[in-house]
Amino acid sequence: MVPVDERFVSSKAELKRKQKEKKKAKSGGFESLNLSPNVYRGIKRKGYRVPTPIQRKTMPLILAGNDVVAMARTGSGKTAAFLVPMLEKLKQHVPQGGVRALILSPTRDLALQTLKFAKELGKFTDLRISLLVGGDSMESQFEELAQNPDIIIATPGRLMHHLTEVDDMTLRTVEYVVFDEADSLFGMGFAEQLHKILTQLSENRQTLLFSATLPSALAEFAKAGLRDPQLVRLDLETKISPDLKLVFFTLRQEEKHAALLYLARDHISSDQQTLIFVSTKHHVEFLNIMFREEGIEPSVCYGDMDQDARKINISKFRSRKTMLLIVTDVAARGIDIPLLDNVINWDFPPKPKIFVHRVGRAARAGRTGTAFSFVTSEDMPYLLDLHLFLSRPIRAAPTEEEVFQDMDGAMNKIDQAIANGESVYGRFPQNIIDLISDRVRDMIDSSAELNNLQRTCTNAFRLYSKTKPLPARESIKRAKDLPREGLHPIFRNVLEGGELAALAFSERLKAFRPKQTILEAESEAAKSKHSQWVDVMKKKRDIHEKIINLVHKQRFSNHVEKEIEPDITSSKINDTKESQTGRVRRVTVAIFDGFEWLKLAKLIRNNLGLF
Repeated sequence: MVPVDERFVSSKAELKRKQKEKKKAKSGGFESLNLSPNVYRGIKRKGYRVPTPIQRKTMPLILAGNDVVAMARTGSGKTAAFLVPMLEKLKQHVPQGGVRALILSPTRDLALQTLKFAKELGKFTDLRISLLVGGDSMESQFEELAQNPDIIIATPGRLMHHLTEVDDMTLRTVEYVVFDEADSLFGMGFAEQLHKILTQLSENRQTLLFSATLPSALAEFAKAGLRDPQLVRLDLETKISPDLKLVFFTLRQEEKHAALLYLARDHISSDQQTLIFVSTKHHVEFLNIMFREEGIEPSVCYGDMDQDARKINISKFRSRKTMLLIVTDVAARGIDIPLLDNVINWDFPPKPKIFVHRVGRAARAGRTGTAFSFVTSEDMPYLLDLHLFLSRPIRAAPTEEEVFQDMDGAMNKIDQAIANGESVYGRFPQNIIDLISDRVRDMIDSSAELNNLQRTCTNAFRLYSKTKPLPARESIKRAKDLPREGLHPIFRNVLEGGELAALAFSERLKAFRPKQTILEAESEAAKSKHSQWVDVMKKKRDIHEKIINLVHKQRFSNHVEKEIEPDITSSKINDTKESQTGRVRRVTVAIFDGFEWLKLAKLIRNNLGLF
C-alpha cells in the first residue's frame, strides 16, 4: 500500500467528507435540500435524520416558492414540513422588516406546540417569534409586537382582535402564510375571520395550507386564497398507520365504566401512556373522580377549562407523571404527544374523519400502538360507516360455540383475517364486567359527587346523541343483519380456560326461545279439563303473531324514515300508537267473545291452583 503524503491528509479527508455528503444527498436526507448551516444544525439537534413522506414531497415545492395544499394523516410530520422551509427562507432577524411569516392555528394548544417546535428548530437563528392566542393578557402581547417579531403564531380570533385594536399593525409585509390544521379552522367556525385576514395580506405572499382532510368549504377557500397551488395528498395512501392495532368492544352504555377500569388497570401496561376520548366535559370530570377513587391519577383537558389548570395537566402528562389523559375532541386539538401508546374511544365518534384524527395520535414515527373503541348497539351503524370510509372489511369474533367445537381452527381463521387487514369486533367477558360493575356501583352510591355527576352525564349524553349526525341509511339496515359476536380475541386466555364450555352453554341458553307459553305447556301436560287454554292460546297466537309482525315491520320502517326525515311530527306517532293499541284491544275482545266471563274467571282460578 502506497503511504499517503501528510500534505494531502486534510484534502483527502475533505474529499471523503464531500463524497459522504454527496451520498447522503442522493439518499433523500435533509442534506439534499441544501439548507443553511444554522437551520440544518437545528434539525440535527432535534434528532431528525430522514424526512417523512409528507416532508419529502412538500419541502422542495415550498423552497421553490410554490403555494402548496398538503394533506396527510395526523402525526405524519406536517408541522416540520412548513417550519423548516420557513426558517430557511427568513434566515435571520431583520430589525425593521415587520412581520414576515404568519402561522394560523385553530386552538391555543396547537399554537403553543407550534411555538415550542419552531423555537427548537430555529435555536441557531436569531429569528424572533411572537405568540398571539386567547387566554394571555393583551398587554404582554403588545410588548412582544413592539419587539418587531419576524414570525407570528396566532389563533384567528386573537389576531383579529389585535388588528382592530392596534392602528399601525399591518400584515402587508408578510411573505409566508401557513393555515395549520385548516379543516379544523373551518370546522370551528373561523371561515369569516380567515377571509378577512386574507384581505389584509400582500398579494405577493406564499400561502401554504396543511390539513388532514379537504372539506368543500376548505377547497373553495384554497381556490380564492392560493395561486396555482401544488396539491400533495398522502391521505389516500393510508388513512390509518399500519402499525396501529384497532380493537372494537361491543357492550352496553352502563358497562363502559367497568370495561375502562379493566383496560387501564389490568390490560394496558403501566409504562404506556393512554389518551381517552369522551363526548362531554361532564364525562371528563366523572372519569377523573372515578379513577382517583381507584388510586389512579389521570390528567384532564376540556374546552372551557381554566388555562393554568390545562397547562398543569398537559405538562404532567408530557413529563409522564400521569399515564392517562382524558379529553374531549375540541380540547385534544394541538395536544402533541409523540410517544403515545394507546387511544381509547369511550364514546364512538359519529364521523369517520373524527375517528382518524383521534387514533392518528398513536403509532407515530415507526412506533406501534393500539386504539380501543367501545361500541354500543346504537353505534354499530357508525362502525360500518367507518369501515366503508377506510375500505376495510370487518367481521364478528367467533362465538363460544364455534370456538368450543374447533378452537384452533376458529383462532387461526381470526388471526389470518387480522393479518389481512380485517377488523374484528367482540364482547368483553361478562364475569369481568359484572365483578368490576359491582365495585363501580358501590363507589357511586358512596359518593354524592359521583352520584350527581352521573345524572349530569346522562343528560349531557342525551343532548350529545340528539346533535350527532345520522349514520348512512344502508349502514342502519346492515347493522340489523350482523351476526352475533363472541368474546374478542384479545381475551383468548379466557377462551383457553375451563370456562369455555360454560360460556358456550350460557350463550345457547340466552338464544333459547320456548315454542309454547306456560299455559299451553301446563294444559298439554295435564291432558285434562284445562284443554280450553290450549284453544285460547292457539287462537291468540294465530291472530296476535300477525299483528306483532306487522307492528315490528311498521316500527322498522318508521325508524328508517326517522333517520331520513327527523322532523316527523309527534301527532303521527301518537296516532299510530293509538291505532295499534286499539287493534290489539279489539282482537283480545274477539278471542274471548266465545267465553262467558264467569266461566273464564273460574278457569283462571282453577289454573292458578295448579302452580
